[in-house]
Amino acid sequence: MSEHHENLPVFNHPAPVKLLFAVFISLIALTVLTVLTAGSGMPSAFAFPVAMMIATAKAFLVCAFFMHMWWDKGFNVLAFLSSLFFVALFIGMTLTDTDAYQNDIDLYPRNAETLTSPVE
Repeated sequence: MSEHHENLPVFNHPAPVKLLFAVFISLIALTVLTVLTAGSGMPSAFAFPVAMMIATAKAFLVCAFFMHMWWDKGFNVLAFLSSLFFVALFIGMTLTDTDAYQNDIDLYPRNAETLTSPVE
């Protein structure tokens, strides 16, 4: 079985090891920054978008360098980004419908004593 692998080309990593360690250190620093953001006591309306921006930066670093998309063909990057676009589109379309049923939610009884069973 070892003779089968002798014909294969030697794999050359497209990224230098120093770059990979720099990305790793950046990911660790961004993780620490995320934890500090969560425990900083800032209002959640501000902390959540900051945490999401940090998470987006971390996802970019992982995709670009550890998944080798920085050096990959443009079509693969386009396929990946279009899938992210469609996920965001579907979630966004779902979130636009949240106000449609708010009146029904507000009218629903809050405690179990006021609930009536359809079969009596």
